[in-house]
Amino acid sequence: MAGDTVLAGASGIRAPAEVFESIFVAFLGLGTLVGVVVISYTLYNAYKYRYREDEDPAPDADRPEVGELPEGGGKGKKLFLSFGISAFIVLSLVIWTYASLLYVEGKPTEVQQNGGDVMTVAVDGFRFGWQFTYPNGAQASTLRVPTDTVVNLSVTSQDVFHNFGIPELRAKADAIPGQTTNAWFVAEEPGRYQANCYEICGEGHSGMTAQVEAMNESAFDEWYATTEPANASAESEAASNGTATASDGTPGALAPVRAGGAP
Repeated sequence: MAGDTVLAGASGIRAPAEVFESIFVAFLGLGTLVGVVVISYTLYNAYKYRYREDEDPAPDADRPEVGELPEGGGKGKKLFLSFGISAFIVLSLVIWTYASLLYVEGKPTEVQQNGGDVMTVAVDGFRFGWQFTYPNGAQASTLRVPTDTVVNLSVTSQDVFHNFGIPELRAKADAIPGQTTNAWFVAEEPGRYQANCYEICGEGHSGMTAQVEAMNESAFDEWYATTEPANASAESEAASNGTATASDGTPGALAPVRAGGAP
C-alpha cells in the first residue's frame, strides 16, 4: 500500500456488526422460543383444567390453601426443573454475550500482537463537523477506508461532547474533550455510508454528519498515494502564496477541515 503503512486483509475476523447481529439473533430466537413454550403451556393448562358443567368440582378438602404446599404430584420436580433450565440458559447467554463484547473490545490489539496491521484513523469532532487524520498525517472531511481491513477509530472532541457513529457498520464511540475513545469496524464490501453525531451538541447537531466511503484495496491505495500530511499541504500552499506557516493556527497554518470543506 502507498505510504508508510501496509494494510493486511481482515479475512477471518468477525466485524462488530456481525458480532452484534449474532447476539441480537440469539436473544430474539431464544426469546421467541421461550415465549412460544410458555404461552402454549399456559393455553394447554387453561384448556385442560377448564370448568365443565358435567363434572363435579373438586371438594374443598382437596383445594390448596395460601402458604400451604400441595400434597401429592411430583413434589415440585417440574417447577425446579424449569427453574434449573431457565437459570442455565440465562447464565449461558450472559457468559457468551460478555465474551463477545470482550472480543469486540480487544480485537484490534490482538490483531497487532499477532503480526497483523490495523489502520488507525484519528477522528476529531467539533461543532458541527468531523475531521479525519490518517496515519501519514493527511486530513479529510470524508472517511475513506479499504475493504477487508481492520479500521480503528481514535475519537475525541475539540469542544463539547459528541458521539461518532456509523450505524450500518455498528461502530460508535463517544467524542469527549481531552479524552480518547476507540471503536473499530471492517467494511466487507465497497460502498458509501453516513456517520452521524448521536450526542445533542447544539443547533447544528442534526447536520453534523460525514460521508464514509469503503473502497477496494487497489482503489484505496491509489487514493492514499495522492494524500500528504496536513503540514506539508499548508507549507506547500504557503510557499506558493509567499506566506509563512505555523502549527499553532497562526496565518498560513492548516485550518481544521470542516463539514462541506475539502473532502
